[in-house]
Amino acid sequence: MPAELHDVDALRSLLGSEAQLLEVLPEQEYEEEHLPGAVNISLKKLTPAALDTLDRTRPVVVYCWDDA
Repeated sequence: MPAELHDVDALRSLLGSEAQLLEVLPEQEYEEEHLPGAVNISLKKLTPAALDTLDRTRPVVVYCWDDA
């Protein structure tokens, strides 16, 4: 079930329970800097087939850069 995380403690809890980190920025930005353990599937390449690389039994935390 999708939900927004705005609390660092909630994120730490999810990551502590084996959540997966998915960065959806372009590959070049991922290569420049990303969170430890994150995998990259850019939004332009985000397809059902690309998502098959994720473990569907574990939560997924999707993140990207936001200048707001």
